[in-house]
This record gives sequence, C-alpha cells and structure tokens, in this order.
Amino acid sequence: MWIPKYYEVTDQALISEFIKSVGLATIISPDRKYPFATHIPLELEEDADGNQVLVGHLAKVNPQSELLKKNPNAMVIFQSPAQHYISSSWYEQPNAPTYNYMSVHICGSVKILNEEDTYQSVKRLTDRYETNSQNPVSLDTLPDPIKGMLKAVTGFKLTIEKVEAQFKLSQNRNEKDMRNIIVELKKIDTKLSHLMTEELERRIAG
Repeated sequence: MWIPKYYEVTDQALISEFIKSVGLATIISPDRKYPFATHIPLELEEDADGNQVLVGHLAKVNPQSELLKKNPNAMVIFQSPAQHYISSSWYEQPNAPTYNYMSVHICGSVKILNEEDTYQSVKRLTDRYETNSQNPVSLDTLPDPIKGMLKAVTGFKLTIEKVEAQFKLSQNRNEKDMRNIIVELKKIDTKLSHLMTEELERRIAG
C-alpha cells in the first residue's frame, strides 16, 4: 500500500486497537489469475512466544481453505467504517477534493489449526462478541449437533510479518480547514458523515 508520510501510522498500540475495534477483515490469497478474498472476523491474539497473530476460520467448502493450504502467504485488510468524501470547497484555499479513510494491511504466513485449536479459537471469538448480549451464547453449552458444525470449518493462525497502516484524516490541512470540514460534514447528517466527524474531532482534541 502506498502511504504518504502525512497519513502513515507506526504506533503498534494504536494499530492493535484499530484492528480490535474493526473486527471484520478481508483475507486475500493469490490464485491462478485473480486473487481470492473472503470477508471474516479475525481476532488479534498473542502466540506462546508473545508474538501477535491473527486467528480466524473459513468454511471448508470455501475454495480459499484449500488455497491457504497450498500457499500459506496471505494479505489481510482491516477497513474502518469511518470514511467520507471531502470536498475542496470546504478549504480556505482552492485545492483538489479527496476521500478520507483508515486502513491497515497485514501480510503473513498462515498455519492451519487442528480441530481442538479451531474449537477454542471460535469459542474465544464467540465469547468476545457475546459479552454485551442480554442472554450470551456460549459454545460450550450449545447442543452437540451445533458444535459438530465446527467440523465444517478450517481454523487458521496468521503469523504477522508485515504491517502497513494509513489513517487518512486530512492531516495535511491547517486547523481552520479541519474545523470547516467538520462543520460541513455535520451539515450532511448521515451515518458516514457522523463517523468521520467523530474521528476528526478526536484528532483535533488530541
């Protein structure tokens, strides 16, 4: 990913927080003519050696399950829902319009998990998302036929080898432009404009 210096993020704690907050990712594998991609939740965890890894699972009938076994090299993309078009008419001086977004690209090598490790990884994923449920579901208490469905998935762990992060949030604009962008986004009054406004206000507040 090409990243202008204005937007490059190297703070690993900030990147980790971003990954955990986004949750859903796109995992991409090389194939014969075009890359193959699947959208799945991935958990950022630490392995036994203290290294950060991404853990997830695919349906075994998904062709990418076999691709990962044949070629373990993969790219993962986390894209924030906070993204929006930025009009240059909102700037103090004439300039080109642009688009703000936040994205993290991760490259690494995949290892296929055994049945028990796959079960435990899905359990951790479920527990995380069920935390705020009024009647949380636990994998351990589900009926055996439901648990048996896990035999139809391929669990995997991706060892992180390369991380690229870009938070493109109008950092190249002066404070007056930034504040005017926020004013104009609030006028649009959509879910996307609200999300981008929140991100920009956070940056201004420090």
